[in-house]
Amino acid sequence: MYREPGACTPIGFVLIDIEPAREKEVYNRLLAIEEIVELYPLFGEYDLIAKVEADSYEQIGSVVVTKIRSIDGVKATKTLARMSL
Repeated sequence: MYREPGACTPIGFVLIDIEPAREKEVYNRLLAIEEIVELYPLFGEYDLIAKVEADSYEQIGSVVVTKIRSIDGVKATKTLARMSL
């Protein structure tokens, strides 16, 4: 995705809860999603956090619903969006 220098990129951080024993499978499927630019394992209520970049906040929502939540083994997500100042 190309952006003009200085342009603000919509970014979302998605907390992902995964069914037990499916973490590696889901992690590998998430790596194939183009809009996910960073992916890290977590300890606690959520298993992974994904940094999602897209052309708009609406597109980030679409990525979460159609690409992340549709993966078998994903139990729940919570999205945090970075707002521009």
